[in-house]
Amino acid sequence: MREVDMTVTGDDGLRLAGTLALPAGPGPHPAAVLLPGSGRLDRDGNTARLRSDTGPALAAALADDGIATLRYDRRGAGATPGDWRATGFTDNRRDGAAAVRALAERPEIRADAVAVVGHSEGAVHAMALGTRPDVAAVVLLAGFARLGEDALRWQAGNIVRELPGFVRPVVRAVARRQLARIKAGSTRVAGRPVNARWMRELLAHDPRPDLAVVRVPVLAITGGKDVQVDAADLEEIRRLVPGEAEVHRIDDLTHLLRRDPGAASVRSYPRLLRRPVDPGLLTQVSGWLAHQLKAA
Repeated sequence: MREVDMTVTGDDGLRLAGTLALPAGPGPHPAAVLLPGSGRLDRDGNTARLRSDTGPALAAALADDGIATLRYDRRGAGATPGDWRATGFTDNRRDGAAAVRALAERPEIRADAVAVVGHSEGAVHAMALGTRPDVAAVVLLAGFARLGEDALRWQAGNIVRELPGFVRPVVRAVARRQLARIKAGSTRVAGRPVNARWMRELLAHDPRPDLAVVRVPVLAITGGKDVQVDAADLEEIRRLVPGEAEVHRIDDLTHLLRRDPGAASVRSYPRLLRRPVDPGLLTQVSGWLAHQLKAA
């Protein structure tokens, strides 16, 4: 695999810094844009405090199957300028669309064989991008298929259930007040500044209309140990997508794309992040994409 620097120009002219990973052998190659989860993430899927390294793991696996990838730093992260707290959920989707266009214009890439691979928030954006004529296939890793507010409430409920019983009512009450404040326009939670615009747009977003008009092949995978996205949404994805939709619930897979035989809990995240991304998942994604894109 060979990696080169690449920039993507957003709709507003801001330039996102990224990495184009090219497989061995002559091109042009089929390719995929990697769309990360939520937060101030760099091109590798990392923040200053948490390193998931999902980007390099996916890039290497796809390169082994002859697929190029583009991953990039979010606004205000890594080498990309901008203010993360002023970046909306819809801005992230528009940047993803710009990345698809930029990747298809490269001479090393087959413009008719560009896919999107999204994880968590990135999967929700992949659902929208999958409706575009310049996208040939869609991979959804831990993507929800319900109203954003409902998905967030499901996630919060799992986290609260891990707390001692006497604390839960207090935490729920505080969370309801903070959510109401954000909806009303507040930009702070517990006295700290937050990306309230992103939160409000996420709460209001419903990916189901996008899923209902995706005509390209879709692969959706969610872990049975995912405490942030309900694996039951896989059946909604299968029901809504009018074209080919392959869904898989992997029993021990967590939201971090690592397997854990123990109890599902966010408290296991620091331990899980010391492990690599699940090799079986990487093989499944790369093999499926290679089949879809080489036939595109």
